[in-house]
Amino acid sequence: QGQLVESGGGSVQAGGSLRLSCVVSGYTYSGRCMAWFRQAPGKEREGVAAIGTGDGSTRYADPVKGRFTISQDNAKNTLFLQMNSLKPEDTAMYYCAADVRPFSGYCYLGQYEYNYWGQGTQVTVSS
Repeated sequence: QGQLVESGGGSVQAGGSLRLSCVVSGYTYSGRCMAWFRQAPGKEREGVAAIGTGDGSTRYADPVKGRFTISQDNAKNTLFLQMNSLKPEDTAMYYCAADVRPFSGYCYLGQYEYNYWGQGTQVTVSS
């Protein structure tokens, strides 16, 4: 059973930056898809960014393109999300997620593609 533990959330003013981390254990990290999701109160969970852990390919949701960067440290089975130019609408609980299936060439941003989830870390952006 995979375990994912996020950290790095907090409160910042608009325009600020945060870096989220997700340490993964009990899971075959290499050659899979990993992703970050977020969920604001009263809203559905939405995919933010995904990465193929084998080839490093990435994709982003339109609202965060150019501001967020997903990356990884394969040696430490750790996923990152660098968030710059934060906006109040980025306020949400952020989750990392892992897909147990071998990487097929494309990582989706739909929540039902992912099997393991972290407990989340809160990001609050004030105006």
